Amino acid sequence: MPSKWNKAALYLGSALTISLSAAAAQAQAQDGPAPASQPTVLGDVIVTARRVEERLQDVPISITVYNQQQIDQRNIVLPTDLATYTPSLSANQRFGPEKASFAIRGFNQEISTAPTVGVYFADVVGLRAQGGTTSGNTVGSGAFMDLQSVQVLKGPQGTLFGRNTTGGAILLVPNRPVDRFEGWVEGSAGNFDMKRFQGMLNLPFAEALRVRLSVDRNKREGYMRNHSGIGPDNYNDVNYFAARLGVLAEITPELENYTIGQYSNSFGRGFASKWVDCDRAAATQPYSIAAPFDNFGRAFGARVGCAQVDRQNARGDGLRDVEVNALDPKISLKQWQIINTTTWNVSENLTIKNIASYGEFRENSRFNLWSDNSFVPGDFPIPSGRGQPIQLTYLDFSDEGYTAAQKTYTEELQFQGNNFEDRLTWVIGGYLEFSRPLGWNSQTTSAFLDCDYPQRLNCANPLPGFGSYSLSRTQFDFDNHGVFAQGTYNFTDQFALTLGGRWTFDKIVAASESTRLQFNPLNGQFFRTCNDITRFFAINPATGARTNLPVTAPQQCHNEIKNKSDKPTWLINFDYKPTDDVLMYAKYARGYRQGGINLTNVGVETWDPEKVDSYEVGAKASYQGDISGFFNFAAFYNDFSGQQIFGGLSSKDQRIITGGAGIANVGKSRIWGIEIDATVIPLEGLRLDLGYTYLNTKVLDLTTPTLPPDSPFLAFTPAAAEGDPLPLSPKNRLTLTATYTLPLDEDVGKVYFGATYTHTDKQLANRDTPIYGTLPATDLLNLNANWDQVLDSPVDLALFVTNVTNEIYPVNLGGGWRTFGIADLLIGPPRMWGVRLRYSFGE
Repeated sequence: MPSKWNKAALYLGSALTISLSAAAAQAQAQDGPAPASQPTVLGDVIVTARRVEERLQDVPISITVYNQQQIDQRNIVLPTDLATYTPSLSANQRFGPEKASFAIRGFNQEISTAPTVGVYFADVVGLRAQGGTTSGNTVGSGAFMDLQSVQVLKGPQGTLFGRNTTGGAILLVPNRPVDRFEGWVEGSAGNFDMKRFQGMLNLPFAEALRVRLSVDRNKREGYMRNHSGIGPDNYNDVNYFAARLGVLAEITPELENYTIGQYSNSFGRGFASKWVDCDRAAATQPYSIAAPFDNFGRAFGARVGCAQVDRQNARGDGLRDVEVNALDPKISLKQWQIINTTTWNVSENLTIKNIASYGEFRENSRFNLWSDNSFVPGDFPIPSGRGQPIQLTYLDFSDEGYTAAQKTYTEELQFQGNNFEDRLTWVIGGYLEFSRPLGWNSQTTSAFLDCDYPQRLNCANPLPGFGSYSLSRTQFDFDNHGVFAQGTYNFTDQFALTLGGRWTFDKIVAASESTRLQFNPLNGQFFRTCNDITRFFAINPATGARTNLPVTAPQQCHNEIKNKSDKPTWLINFDYKPTDDVLMYAKYARGYRQGGINLTNVGVETWDPEKVDSYEVGAKASYQGDISGFFNFAAFYNDFSGQQIFGGLSSKDQRIITGGAGIANVGKSRIWGIEIDATVIPLEGLRLDLGYTYLNTKVLDLTTPTLPPDSPFLAFTPAAAEGDPLPLSPKNRLTLTATYTLPLDEDVGKVYFGATYTHTDKQLANRDTPIYGTLPATDLLNLNANWDQVLDSPVDLALFVTNVTNEIYPVNLGGGWRTFGIADLLIGPPRMWGVRLRYSFGE
């Protein structure tokens, strides 16, 4: 049997052994009289996966759920931390954890595409944004404080949660204000100079009016050490402030109004990637700067890349040592949002709920895209440039606006009911979303220049034939509307049928006024063009003469494109409950992800929606007694078509443009696998939680698009090949957590210890990069020790250590091999330890 199947069988066998042994013990316990004192028993876990509160074991969806205690024990601080512990969930950290995107069951989000995983806070999707790099569409830093639960829903959720949930959805449910005075303050400290303060205050101003305030301030130094002597001495830091205010008003016994206001401001230095290899062959190729179609960027990049790798090796640098030439890097992400939910219980059979929200997202970022500290090689044909510092690509915000800035308004009206003696439960609703720009999304990009602040044109030009500077000005108007209905009819106490459907209408209107400053290598003259190159200038290859009118203002480059689509999604689900503690289900669902626009890629500016047909069977079993717990299993198959795939764009004439990257609908894939979530309490005080996913993905077909004749690009080359697995989709992922509570008297307090082991198989990150394109397998161990109500006091003490073995592992690639002949890795966090002290007060 192949080793991969041995590994899968081992993990699956472990899960089944835990579950079946527990079930057998439960059956044995039921044969005799109940013991005088029962051991610890699991309580019901409540989820909102179908927009109403239900027991986890009654919902025919594969779900992983965490409560606040589990979040704290695992030290989940950023959204990417959640992916560490959820086997079906992956995070793309190409631009750092603050700007990461999510993937579930192999459905990834590339740059400029819409999410495949919807992230919801208090039933409202994350704020829209579309800048030059991935950002927005998720929750802000600090969102994991004071929560009732985090629910990871797997598989398409297009009926009740709308578009862009082909992979699934993540639901963050905050704690609601309660009818008593209570609160707590908490301080944390740890290595890398970590300092964190959290607090919560709940005030019942009147019997019908309650307020809850939560705050989180967190700061930690970075773990990537910078050896360039320029800019900060470390990267990958954490630095944010977040606050949340909830106001709950019970206007009448039947009418409730709940308002949440939240604010998040993350202002760190950003990420840095580690250069680990270079294309030695490309580094020996001639520059050929006067001949068309030659890859100057790759020959130049490989030379400076090999020089940097050699310097690092001479110093004996490790994978957490970098060399970045960036004077003042920053990634500032600010967002605020107000969510208002009004619930009216009209009668025993009808509830009307209205969810309205308004929020704003702003990003300003400045960073060295490839994390390089480059110098012009000594063999460069222009002697004046030799040895001068240079940056391959440096991104900056502009004085005239933000890197990304968007305001979003959502409105959802639901009618929920039950009829026919509660045999039929249903929900019908409508959804509106309007997202508008807050000015221009404005980003400056310098290439082959040496810049302190590209936005100010504070740049030296060591290569007076190839340096360029561009100002990207874009605006995006997003409209998303939908109508939906879903109902479950219980034919008997054992058998039920659920039918659901949604029709979604999407429209994007994108405008651009982007310009580029370019140096002509044939005559050495400096000229301004539009980024939409073919519309405003052309160069005669023989003479180098320009044949266009000069571009003097961005308004001359105004370009506008629309992308509209409307698609149905649906759900058919059969439930069977042979007993109250066992649920079996089979379902078929259609998922849909909207298309998009990238205005800078002439000929491939737009792409169409993609769809998935998902087939799933599953079972959920609960047991109580001497041994208690649950075992949930799901097996799924996905037919994935119209796939939006990232690819490289080669240039017709590299003296005009060196190349680019875009998105096109060129793929068809299949995805299948199994998921297991299980919890067992085999004896009093001991709890075992297990999560396991086996995921098998394969690209079945690729169709290369034909570019229009007026495009400056020669061809689109997908960053995939038929037979490849999908990126960031490891076959086996396993998480096992053991928690043991000491049998102590109540006046001592509650003392418990926890250990979490996580295994992730190797996974494809970038097929273009040899050796390093596949991330290696990782095994991580985290430990925690907690002493709640120390000596019967209102004080809680906790110790935690993450990545106990200090494993050094990559989480993604920068992707510079195709363009510059460099391999650069983004490295995961090292061993982190800390202590938390909480003081609680109130009733």
